Amino acid sequence: MELRQVRYFVMVAQELHFGRAAEKLHIVQSAVSQQIRRLERELQTELFDRSARQVRLTAVGERFLPEARALLAAEQRARAVVAELTAGCAATLRVGTSTGLGAHLDRVLETLAGLAPEIRVELVAAPARERLARVASGGLDAAFLRGEPHDAERDGLRFVPLWQDPLVAVVPARHPLAASPGTVALAALASVPLVLTARRNNRALVDLVVDACHGAGFTPVPGPAYGSLDDTLTAIGATGASDGMWTVVYASHAARLSTPRVAFLPFRTPGMELTTSLAVRRTGPPAGVEQLLRACGPAGPHGDG
Repeated sequence: MELRQVRYFVMVAQELHFGRAAEKLHIVQSAVSQQIRRLERELQTELFDRSARQVRLTAVGERFLPEARALLAAEQRARAVVAELTAGCAATLRVGTSTGLGAHLDRVLETLAGLAPEIRVELVAAPARERLARVASGGLDAAFLRGEPHDAERDGLRFVPLWQDPLVAVVPARHPLAASPGTVALAALASVPLVLTARRNNRALVDLVVDACHGAGFTPVPGPAYGSLDDTLTAIGATGASDGMWTVVYASHAARLSTPRVAFLPFRTPGMELTTSLAVRRTGPPAGVEQLLRACGPAGPHGDG
């Protein structure tokens, strides 16, 4: 049984005339008659009484009519669901994010809402390597990335530089460095244990900080590892001037971290910042990606970075 046969049957049942039904269906009458005959053969019964001059439904045809209409209604509902889901996917951007975007992300989303209010953004948090792999495979439409990607991660992707993300040092509020407002030199932290995430979690950040320490003439003293940034800040805030620890966070994120037990100090050492880029597919990116790039604001040239 084909839906078009059911559709033809319902139209003939409404019109009780093959010619008028064909006109409303915009097909020739012979095609309507042929499909109705095929439907009757499949059901092994006649649906219309053609013996009289006027076409009439048989008893079986009258019982079949409401079921046929229910079939067509179900078809319409199914089509509507698919159309709604398809429209939703087309208007949804799946964007990979990381901790610390802070006010940058707020500004981008607010600007995008003004540029393209029909676009809904789904934010997906994942490690950097996973974010890039999902953009390449189509699982994400775009992803924010700090620092340079591995060469292997560049395949099929374009990296658009957006802004610089400065780092700030986090020290206990009771540390002597916290008592002096202003910037801090990396060398002043040489003897203080450094708490950093594992390199596999944030290669760009760890490499930047460790290399900067080496450039300042020291190898950082490794501190204990904690499960989350909140745990790290709590542990740093619990230490004092003599047994303190330090870590780094993005300046854009520091504004969101309201904790009086630690102090956030900008670095005097130059180069303590990472470039944030937007990773998108080179070919076939969704239409909404262009609006997202516009919302991110002017940056460097649109190329690999």
